[in-house]
Amino acid sequence: MPVFQYEAMDSTGLEVKDTIEAPSEGEAQTMIREKGFYVTKIREKERKKKAKAAAAKGKNAKAKTFTMGGVKAKVLCTFTRQLSTLQDAGLPLLRSLRILEGQCKPGALKNSLMDVIEDVESGNTLSEAMGKQPKCFDNLYVNMVRAGEAGGALEVILQRLAEFKERAQSLKRKITGAMIYPAAVITVAVGIVSFIMMFIIPKFKKIFSDFDTDLPAMTEMLIGFSDWMLKYWYMLFIGPIAFYLFIKIVKKNHTGAFVVDWLSLRIPLIGKILHLGIIARITRTLGTLIASGVPILEALLISRDTAGNHVFVRAFDNIYTAIREGETIAVPLREARIVDDMVVNMVDVGEETGALDDMLYKVADVYDEEVEVKVESLISLLEPIMVVVLGLIVGFIVIALFLPLIKLLNDLS
Repeated sequence: MPVFQYEAMDSTGLEVKDTIEAPSEGEAQTMIREKGFYVTKIREKERKKKAKAAAAKGKNAKAKTFTMGGVKAKVLCTFTRQLSTLQDAGLPLLRSLRILEGQCKPGALKNSLMDVIEDVESGNTLSEAMGKQPKCFDNLYVNMVRAGEAGGALEVILQRLAEFKERAQSLKRKITGAMIYPAAVITVAVGIVSFIMMFIIPKFKKIFSDFDTDLPAMTEMLIGFSDWMLKYWYMLFIGPIAFYLFIKIVKKNHTGAFVVDWLSLRIPLIGKILHLGIIARITRTLGTLIASGVPILEALLISRDTAGNHVFVRAFDNIYTAIREGETIAVPLREARIVDDMVVNMVDVGEETGALDDMLYKVADVYDEEVEVKVESLISLLEPIMVVVLGLIVGFIVIALFLPLIKLLNDLS
C-alpha cells in the first residue's frame, strides 16, 4: 500500500508532520481529516523516491561516457584521500560524493560515482552501492567501508584506506621507475642486433659467396641465424605474445596456475623480490582489515585474493580452515612455510598481546624496505650483466665476420 507523507495543522494551529498508509491520496486526506487535522501538504513518499531515482538515472545515462577497463590505482587513491578529507570536515556523505563526481574527469570512476550516488539516494549504504561497482571498488575497499559504517568511523577508515593505497602505489612507482633504464637498454640492444642481422650480415654473406670458400663454423652459425631472422622476422613480435598467451591459458587450470606461480617464485633474484612483495602486500592488507574491524575469517579471504599467487592462495586456504577449527594464525602459518620464522613469531606475539594489526604493519614495513633494497641491488647487478652480454654478442659478430677475411688473406698470400 502506498505511503503518504503529509503536513497538517491541528485544532490549536500547531503543525503536524507524519506519514500514513492509504490506497489513494483522496482516502489518505479523508483519514487525516478524521483525526482532526487540516491537510496543508501531502505527497506519496515511495512515488517521490522512485521519481527521484528515475530522474537521477536518466540524468546519469545522459552524462555517462563509454569506457573500457577499470580505474587506475592513482585515480582511486586520490579519490579516497579526497573523500576522507571531506568526511573528516563534516560534510554529508551525498554532498561529498556529488562534489567528487563533479570534479572527476569523464571515465570509469565518474560513471561509477553516478551509480553510487543514485543508490545512496535510494536508501542503500555506501558499501552496498560500492559493492555494485566491482570495476572500481574491490572487496578490500567495500569491506573496509562496511566496517567503517558499522563502527561509525567512516572518515577514519577512509583515511586508513587512503594511506594503504598510497603506500602500495608508492612502492609500485619506485619499482617501475627502477626498471625503466634496464628495459630501455635491452630494447635498444635488441633493435641494434636485429638491424645488424637483417641488413648487414646479408651483405657479408654475398661477399663470402663470391669468393667460393669454406666458412668457419662461427660464421656459418651467424649467417644461419641471419637467414632465420630474415625468413621469420615476425617471430620477434609473435614469440613474446604467444608465450604470454600460453602462460595465460595454462593459468586457467588450477594446477597449471599453481605450477607457474611456484616456478615464478624460484626465478633467480626476481623470484625473491616477488616473494617479499607478496608477503608485504598480504600482511599490510590483513593488518588494515583487522584494524578496521573486519572479522578475521573475512579478512583472511580478502587478503588471500590480493596475493595474486596460487602458492599463497593455497596456503591461506589452509590457514582459513585451521582458524575455523579453533587454531591461531601462527600455527598454520608456520606449517605453510611461505614466510620466515621472524614473521611467524611476530604474528604469534601480536595474537597474544592483542596487537596483531600493529605487528602485521611492522612486518609489511620491513618487507617493503627489503623489496626496495632488492630492486636497487638487482638494477645495480643488471648494468654490468647487460654490458658483458652485449660485449659478448658484439664480439661474436665481429669475430665471425673477420675470420673468413683473415682466411682469404692467408689463401691469397
